[in-house]
Amino acid sequence: MRRARISSLGCYVPPGVLTNDDLSKMVETNDRWIVERTGIRERHIAEAGMATSDMAVKAAQVALERRGIGAGEIDAIIVSTVTPDMQFPATACLVQDRLGAAKAWGFDLSAACSGFLYGLTTAAHLVGGGTHRYVLVIGADTMSRIIDYQDRGTCVLFGDGAGVFLVEAADDGEDAGYIGHLNQIDGSGAPYLCMPAGGSRRPASAETVANRLHYVKQEGNQVFKFAVRKMQEVSEELLARHGFSGSDVKLLIPHQANRRIITATAERLGLAPEQVIINLDKYGNTTAATIPLATRDAVCTGKLNKGDLVLFAAVGAGYTAGAVLWRWG
Repeated sequence: MRRARISSLGCYVPPGVLTNDDLSKMVETNDRWIVERTGIRERHIAEAGMATSDMAVKAAQVALERRGIGAGEIDAIIVSTVTPDMQFPATACLVQDRLGAAKAWGFDLSAACSGFLYGLTTAAHLVGGGTHRYVLVIGADTMSRIIDYQDRGTCVLFGDGAGVFLVEAADDGEDAGYIGHLNQIDGSGAPYLCMPAGGSRRPASAETVANRLHYVKQEGNQVFKFAVRKMQEVSEELLARHGFSGSDVKLLIPHQANRRIITATAERLGLAPEQVIINLDKYGNTTAATIPLATRDAVCTGKLNKGDLVLFAAVGAGYTAGAVLWRWG
């Protein structure tokens, strides 16, 4: 097995910004209420006509340019998203065509907020198995398209964006790359965070549209309790499995859903504030895009450097949960 490493990253967020004050004009809420409960101050919103594939392509182009390779060298494209351009074909097909990645195969991966880590785990094994040289892992979601802006419990949380990791093999002797993962699902949590209609069980109808069932629905307390417990559990177990503890981690880069979830997880792992990246105040919850966006900010601010042990962790609808451990290179 070869060791996979992250060799480049790219991100894109649309220029339009929706602040807490803007939301207070749409639903009964205010900046203080949102910040105290979530830590979010603003989020980026895609303009009319911009789809998930558009943001994914822009982020992928940044990653490829930084690495100095052409799209024609890409072997596979994994798009983690819950907001595909359409039911089919897969958004990965649209991205492949727009990029000009002629020899790449690919697929969409639906695991909500854990999707990017599941894609990253998959890419590490495709590269590690020696069958793929370059794999693009894309987390992209246009959450504003499936958010009910009459529901203050959900509309304050989400934003739009895309992020990409380019995964390839580490050089011989290079101490960088994938160490291990622990991914889980618990389908008993499905009713607590979902979009009820639009699938085969409740296809679109006048009734489902009138009842606003094509939007995200969430039971916040249930999701919060699960997220705090499970993010800590998978992180702790993964670290122990590979002989590490929280003190060995240079940086925890968690899914950016709620500041209280992140801080509670960090405290349970014994991490100091400087060991944790939180940037949801600027972006909100961009679902599959939060981890690459947070990684980009960590690199740009000098908090993540070559050789650092970095722990990625997420919990999402499904329920899904995961943690992936890497030596940054």
